Amino acid sequence: MGQAQQAPGPHVRGQGKQRSNPTPKGGRNLPAATAVGLGMLFLVLGGLLFLPLGFVLITTAFAVFGVWEIFRALEASGTRLPIIPVMTGTVGMPLAAYFGGLESLLFAMLLSSVAVLLWRSLEGAAGSARSIFAGVFTLTWVPFLISFAVLPLHTSGGETPIGLWPGGVVPPGAWQTATLLLLVVSNDTFGYLVGASLGKHPMAPKISPKKTWEGFSGSIAGALVIGVLASVFVLGKPWWVGAVLAVGMVAAATAGDLAESMVKRELGIKDMSSILPGHGGVMDRLDSIVFASPVAFILFSAVVGT
Repeated sequence: MGQAQQAPGPHVRGQGKQRSNPTPKGGRNLPAATAVGLGMLFLVLGGLLFLPLGFVLITTAFAVFGVWEIFRALEASGTRLPIIPVMTGTVGMPLAAYFGGLESLLFAMLLSSVAVLLWRSLEGAAGSARSIFAGVFTLTWVPFLISFAVLPLHTSGGETPIGLWPGGVVPPGAWQTATLLLLVVSNDTFGYLVGASLGKHPMAPKISPKKTWEGFSGSIAGALVIGVLASVFVLGKPWWVGAVLAVGMVAAATAGDLAESMVKRELGIKDMSSILPGHGGVMDRLDSIVFASPVAFILFSAVVGT
């Protein structure tokens, strides 16, 4: 959920002739971005609250597309990613987290890393170190981290459902994941709105010049409101729990956004792809979530309980 907290873009020649263009100063086609963003949010929340395995499969699909974008970007820069073992691990890790919990997720990550090492060893020594590092890095960055959004859905001491939630009752873990998603979306939305209109002071000009401190402040303020409301009315916890979650999610989401910007700058690309109108690539949407998911899992375990 990147590209938040953006400062106004530079003046472009001929801009006066393009006033009907829906792309605002922040650099997005706002109507397309809003439609795509809301569609993805309703799809994900619908699966999460009514068909948990559907949510897991949607999460897995996003991870697969994200890894494919990374594969293409690395290949264009001369790094060969061992795509078969990496994709196998990408599909396996969210399912391992859902059906087996944390221990299964860690084992799937270890097994996938070993598979990358063995697969690349059979292809010869030339460029193997760089290829193995890229494979393990990609496995960690996308499927492993995003699987922490699935972990709260694992039912400890009971049967993890394949169909609807048993009895139609949504468990606390699903509401926790829903809160995570709402906080990441609020970080992106409020950061973008404030940063695009008021942003003047870049946070990291050498990595992402459009990310501003004003936008970051907007993210904090918006997430605090959403976090407090979600804590009281969704999680049934004190207001301060929502405040802690909000600050943690904004910090993690911003770090994830800047981390992806750093990778893209190193690879010399603006967006990972153009598959999502108004958003760029799938990784341009997942960058915040992959960092926020493990932080949310830790915070929920510490201040909410599972």
